[in-house]
Amino acid sequence: MSEQLVSEITAPENTVNKADFWFDPVCPFAWITSRWIGEVEQVRGIETEWHVMSLSVLNEGRDLPADYRAMMDDSWGPVRVIIAAQELHGSSYVKPLYDAMGEQIHHEGNKDRASVIQKALAETGLPADLARFAQSEEYDTQLRASHEAGISLVGQDVGTPVVAVNGTAFFGPVLTRIPRGEEAGKIWDATVTLAGYPHFFELKRSRTESPEFN
Repeated sequence: MSEQLVSEITAPENTVNKADFWFDPVCPFAWITSRWIGEVEQVRGIETEWHVMSLSVLNEGRDLPADYRAMMDDSWGPVRVIIAAQELHGSSYVKPLYDAMGEQIHHEGNKDRASVIQKALAETGLPADLARFAQSEEYDTQLRASHEAGISLVGQDVGTPVVAVNGTAFFGPVLTRIPRGEEAGKIWDATVTLAGYPHFFELKRSRTESPEFN
């Protein structure tokens, strides 16, 4: 699955304005970047495909502070449920489930993962019993394949989001506010320009503020 997906993303004919977006619903930076992409869709008419990656998978076996390790252990549920929904009900549910979970986590401040999952399933009209997959490894092979398809494009030393822009993938962009309207479009245009130069790899500076979702 992962090799096929990577092949599709990097195919030479993939030259239209297209984004492949890998997210973990618990990540606030992925959430802001995903809302930016939503704005870009309105002003640039891009096509976006949404994929799951997992900070829990990414941080397996790493020596982490106790509080962050606890958060990673608690973050398997949402991604497992999205993957289960994709496998059992189709890919069209990936983005709506992400939206519903993200609203609960980032706007409502809901820290109860079971409650987040329950409310997101209800909002998207999916069967409530999909929540059982939060504690199940049944679809972990598919989860890991989706994660690997994204992370293999950028390397292991990054997090979420991973965004492939017209076939060229980066970690980020990392934003702390949601660009709106034409401003969002201009940032997309700049991203396309950078992605189109084969020798560009990274821009980075120290972050001095926390994300805001309004």
